Amino acid sequence: MTLFVNDKPCEAPVSPTLTATLDQLQLLHLRGIAVAVNDVVVPRPDWPAHELRAHDRITIIRATQGG
Repeated sequence: MTLFVNDKPCEAPVSPTLTATLDQLQLLHLRGIAVAVNDVVVPRPDWPAHELRAHDRITIIRATQGG
């Protein structure tokens, strides 16, 4: 199944959860990230239950320091 992560195609197992996909991408352990699926932010507590569908667009944003 193809998903798009920050506009790049990514192959994922059939019916993965957001948690499983972030783990596959080695991003699950990161702090300070926000994730949106199809332009809707998904709160971190909802990641394990959020099932993804083919061609979903996942946007991952990481907070940085600066100013």
